[in-house]
Amino acid sequence: MFERRDVLKIGLSGMVAGIGGLLQPPLAGVALAQSPQAPPASPPPGFALGDPTPFQPGFVLEAARALAKDPFKPAPTDLPASFRNLTYDQYVAIRGKPASALWQNEQLGFALEPLHRGFLFSARVEINIVVQGQARRLIYSPALYDFGKLAVHGDIGDIGFSGFRILTPQDGKGFAEIAAFQGASFFRAVAQGQNPGTMARALSIKTADPRGEEFPMIRTFWIEQPTLADDTLVMHALVDSESVSGAYRFTLRPGEATIIDTECTLVPRANVDNFGLATMSATVVSDAIDHRRVDDVRLTLAEIGGVQMSTGSGEWIWRPTSNRETLQISTFVDQHPRGFGFLQRDREFDHYEDDDQHWELRPSLWIEPIGDWAAGGVQLIEIPSDSEANDNIIAYWRPHDPLIAGNETSFAYRQFWCWYPPEQPALAIVTDTRSGRGSSGHRRRFLVEFTGDPLGDSHQVQVIKPMLSATPGTIVSIQEFPIPSTKVYRVLFEFDPGSETSSEMRLRLESSDGKPLSETWLYRWTR
Repeated sequence: MFERRDVLKIGLSGMVAGIGGLLQPPLAGVALAQSPQAPPASPPPGFALGDPTPFQPGFVLEAARALAKDPFKPAPTDLPASFRNLTYDQYVAIRGKPASALWQNEQLGFALEPLHRGFLFSARVEINIVVQGQARRLIYSPALYDFGKLAVHGDIGDIGFSGFRILTPQDGKGFAEIAAFQGASFFRAVAQGQNPGTMARALSIKTADPRGEEFPMIRTFWIEQPTLADDTLVMHALVDSESVSGAYRFTLRPGEATIIDTECTLVPRANVDNFGLATMSATVVSDAIDHRRVDDVRLTLAEIGGVQMSTGSGEWIWRPTSNRETLQISTFVDQHPRGFGFLQRDREFDHYEDDDQHWELRPSLWIEPIGDWAAGGVQLIEIPSDSEANDNIIAYWRPHDPLIAGNETSFAYRQFWCWYPPEQPALAIVTDTRSGRGSSGHRRRFLVEFTGDPLGDSHQVQVIKPMLSATPGTIVSIQEFPIPSTKVYRVLFEFDPGSETSSEMRLRLESSDGKPLSETWLYRWTR
């Protein structure tokens, strides 16, 4: 069983040097010459494929239904002695041999690198390649790997893989990673020119629940061999956990943004009242709004600035995220959401001063529901953390209706791993939030900065009204600083909590007739 912090500590971003200098998982590849029209007659030296078996997408749902009828059985985690109890350094020393990626020489627009098992990634994941309705399992061989100083003894056998990386050609400069799946149901992706950051999950169950979190895992992948003309990669996955099994289909499209369409059918084997769709997690250790500071030469350590939401009623919301003193769980109730996601809005290097990690190059992840998601809410979880190795900020859509054993439920959504979301509000957006000590006692001072075209009209700026509230507590002063020349409007206010220990704050800029000129800024203050 994976412990949440152990999985997120690695987070597929704590391995060997990779894109843009960020740490990444070890390369573990296979070499396979395939024709787009038919399965290969025989595998190349050093690699083997299983026998072909018929495959149709509907088989995955049938497998999920069959799993749900029986008690849950964890995936095999037993490993040969050579790979048991590997240290971090031993694990990252395992590399795929050069030029060993699947499809690397086939001009199919993608390459695939299966990842070795070991360290925190001991669970076995089966990987199948599908060509013209025939699936063949990738079979592990130690001949594919360079183990560094690690001594590998005896007949290892077919120990399988822990996941895989997806690469695309980069204008004659070789291949670069755009996505990776490894560990439970975790995966990530990047847009062009980005470093990996925010993580996603196929499914989350009982996250931050006192009853204990449940980690669904991907047991098996069926990956359709791509064609250069389609420029898409289709992956089918069988997900399983103590409470739920599920059939997933991921359709990945590279480009300026990397798009992943996710379709899933969940088959509960037990009732589940707390589950999350389109789950994402990221790291926030220090920023301008929290008062948890680390002794660090870098100014800010944050993969994201907050959560943006486009509600079913048409309101745009911005909720800054921060590293809290205590666990905080917030739910933003909605119906028929239009979109939500983790955004990295601050792209200025000098706000971070980190030449190694480059927090300003981390992806934003925007979710667009497909179909009717009905009632529910975006749930945001902020976990105290002193380490940048932990993903301590989590968000997902939590449906209002529970999963009922025996009743299948289907969902679909689109992920944009991007620099900026595909849809932007025609309003001013929040570009900075700061907090500090107030004038006396427990008072706190907040500065919220809005930026956007509606704030560039000097005549309109004269009639802007900041609509500010705090419940409970009292706003004791407010000052406004419009700067039309830069389309900026800054609101400085002081908050007195009295004897309260928490307060929900809300701020929006409005015109004289009550129409919104900005997205709505929300924040929870805690003592």
